[in-house]
Amino acid sequence: MKLLLTGAAGFIGFHTAQILLARGDEVVGLDNLNDYYDVSLKQARLGILQKFPNFRFVKLDVADREGMAALFKQEKFQRVIHLAAQAGVRYSIQNPLAYIDSNVVGFANILEGCRHNGAGHLVYASTSSVYGANTKMPFSVHQNVDHPLSFYAATKKANELMAHTYAHLYQLPVTGLRFFTVYGPWGRPDMALFLFTKNILAGKPIDVFNYGNHRRDFTYVDDIAQGVVRAVDRPAQPNADWNSDEPDPATSKAPYRLYNIGNNSPVELMKYIECIEQNLGKKAQKNLLPLQAGDVPDTSADVDDLVRDVGYRPATPVEEGVRRFIEWYVGYYGK
Repeated sequence: MKLLLTGAAGFIGFHTAQILLARGDEVVGLDNLNDYYDVSLKQARLGILQKFPNFRFVKLDVADREGMAALFKQEKFQRVIHLAAQAGVRYSIQNPLAYIDSNVVGFANILEGCRHNGAGHLVYASTSSVYGANTKMPFSVHQNVDHPLSFYAATKKANELMAHTYAHLYQLPVTGLRFFTVYGPWGRPDMALFLFTKNILAGKPIDVFNYGNHRRDFTYVDDIAQGVVRAVDRPAQPNADWNSDEPDPATSKAPYRLYNIGNNSPVELMKYIECIEQNLGKKAQKNLLPLQAGDVPDTSADVDDLVRDVGYRPATPVEEGVRRFIEWYVGYYGK
């Protein structure tokens, strides 16, 4: 297939692109290479992808309406995987307008491109953050998510609503994937595993929020990328049994689906830190802090629907995933 993959120089996009390229798909990778974190890391990921003859890179911002319209018109993509976004719960408190530009305006441009140019399926990134004030565990896509706790989560909830309207109005198959705390080699420098590893090696304290009482559904990036590819291969279908009297938020009479994509095995933050310490052979100095604004204490994913529909199988235990990350980190940074 010929696919557009936005956020190709990003963490999940990079790993997803490698799977698509290895199986022979033609991938046009789009990224604006912004400086939210170290651009050289993004460029290093791109350097690996550009070794594949079936990969082309386009430097473009998804918020660029004319540029996106021209790209879609020229390329006529069969499938679109939209992973580009302004990420981060905490940064959305500092700079909310960046999330409007990238996550709302950018997503509208993606929907319009798909609508006008015959894309057969759009798979897009949502987030576990949309569960917000929900406390019933594990989180299920069949729950309502009307109480986001961060502006980042609100923009992702908006994406889900926007996607549904395009599925309804134009019969565009759309699948939203709610990611749960992805980690692994080539990870984002603003994520806990990267920050903890860097500071422990430097002998600096690590900030441990909520006094370490978090539980997170840490999910290894290779498992995530396999799930994304499996999802794009199965275009969303209408649910003939959808009932407006008892509406299911995860499905519709339109070709619209939502899935959790996580590990279905929450890990206590302190255990996660212990795995890092064991692999580094060095203890962390912990700076215990209260829960940060916008954060939720715990996440846990019900992934039964994704397992049933696409054969998703998260298979990497956190001990193995952390070991692989640290091997990569030490090799990449030479520490």
